[in-house]
Amino acid sequence: MDPHLASNDQPKSALGSLRRALFSLFVVGILGASLSACGESSPSLNVESDAVIIDVRTPGEFAAGHLKDALLKDYNAGQLGAELANLDPSATYFVYCRSGNRSAQAVAMMEQAGFTKVTDLGSLEQASSATGIAIVTG
Repeated sequence: MDPHLASNDQPKSALGSLRRALFSLFVVGILGASLSACGESSPSLNVESDAVIIDVRTPGEFAAGHLKDALLKDYNAGQLGAELANLDPSATYFVYCRSGNRSAQAVAMMEQAGFTKVTDLGSLEQASSATGIAIVTG
């Protein structure tokens, strides 16, 4: 076997170049992530003005902090399930909770009920970061 060829018949210099290029991409990705963490993060979702934001946590959790203009529909108390018939299934909904568990269950429930434009935002902090909507109290 030719010592200048790798086992897949590619020249070793080409494999070395590929490895260096992949390593460079990795370093650039790490640096980019580090730099973006230093500044304000920009929202990754554009929430339309007619979208409905639903907080599926408890009233106490909601009072401690929630997204501005979010509707409280306590999932554990059955409030969301009881009020699904009153919601427009063709509207756009964004749902969040404390950790992402209840919001995932709420989104699944809404989709089973025929809602087609429902997004799980995960936790309150993730929701705020993704949408750029401020967390307010009260």
